[in-house]
Amino acid sequence: MSVRVRRVYEPPEPDDGVRVLVDRLWPRGLAKDAAHIDEWPKGLTPSTELRRWYHADEGAFEEFRERYEAELTAPEAAEPLERVRELAGRGTVTLLTASRQPELSHAEVLARLLAE
Repeated sequence: MSVRVRRVYEPPEPDDGVRVLVDRLWPRGLAKDAAHIDEWPKGLTPSTELRRWYHADEGAFEEFRERYEAELTAPEAAEPLERVRELAGRGTVTLLTASRQPELSHAEVLARLLAE
């Protein structure tokens, strides 16, 4: 299973495999046809409340990670999570985010969870 994280603004690469946008909002300034997105499972994205809390610099990444992992146990996340797991079982999946620091984003949390 190969899951990787990249910024959605980076040009697509041939070894990206299935490109999955994991942001709730469409990335600013990015044309849909230029993004080369294969899947956009909004059920896997952090809730608006959690996203706002984290981006308001109120919390640390570890607490954000714990809260996001808890959200991923909700019934509405089960089907999209299983779908991405299935895709990753067949080949490379690239999780895409607009975050300036992908290593401190929900995409990295999701990638670690999928790798387990």
